[in-house]
This record gives sequence, structure tokens and C-alpha cells, in this order.
Amino acid sequence: MSAAGTIYDFSADSLAGAPVDLGQYRGQVLLIVNTASKCGFTPQYKGLEQVYERFKDRGVVVLGFPCNQFGSQEPGTADDIGSFCEKNFGVTFPLFAKIDVNGSATPPLFARLKKEARGLLGSEAIKWNFTKFLVRKDGSVFQRYAPSTAPLDLVADIEKLLAE
Repeated sequence: MSAAGTIYDFSADSLAGAPVDLGQYRGQVLLIVNTASKCGFTPQYKGLEQVYERFKDRGVVVLGFPCNQFGSQEPGTADDIGSFCEKNFGVTFPLFAKIDVNGSATPPLFARLKKEARGLLGSEAIKWNFTKFLVRKDGSVFQRYAPSTAPLDLVADIEKLLAE
């Protein structure tokens, strides 16, 4: 992938392990989140699903990427994760295979997100579960949000990006 590309030039493995071309989301607003099932922020799955349900017909997709790097809060298998999210939070938005969001095993997608939307004091590192990245319809990263930012607090920014 060239440096001039966009988020839509990447691929990621689905929770079931099948490759997913993110190009299928071209022209849509994306909310990309690193998630965990045993985190204090885990109830945000409900808010993420509410955002997805509210905006999916208008071209917004939530993409969840389970991560076990913070306090080992996502220890389960893909089946465990999928069952937990569906049963406890009614998650219907796409979930992907468990990844590392920091370190040498960081997938190119997250390396790009972190570079384009740096965190506190310009840091690229993700500090905890439920860090959120909002991506414009053109595939450029709009903004990074802290884990403590509730998904429904992003509604105004999502509306702004849909109007662009």
C-alpha cells in the first residue's frame, strides 16, 4: 500500500478469519474501535451498536477490533468474542480477528490510524481499550477519541462527516 492511499486500501481478517477488503466501505464514514470483553469500558458495545443502528442506512459502519494487549481483557477465542458481543450487547456491526494495536505486530491499518490521528501529547500509541477513530468518506482519518468518550458523544461529528 502506498503512503498516498487511504484506509480503504487495507484489509483485515474477519472474526471468522476470512480476509475483508476495507475497500467495500469506500464512500462511507467508519468508526473503528479496539474493543475488549472484560474491560470497564465494555458496556460501550451498547453505544457502538446504537450508533451503528442509527446511522447504518446513511452510510456509517462501526468496525470492532478485539485486542488483548491491555490488562488481558480480551482472552477469549473468536467464537467466545462473537457470542459474548451478540448475547450481551446485541452487536450486529462487523467484528474482526483479535489484533495487537501497539508493537511490532500492529497491522498496517492501525499503524496508519495511529499515525494520522495521534493521541495525547502527539503519541501514536493506543493507551487502552475502546480508543475510537472516525474516518471520513474519502478514507482519511478525521479524529481519535479517548476510551472514556462515549460512542453517542460522537454523533455530532458523525453528522458533520455525513454532510461533507
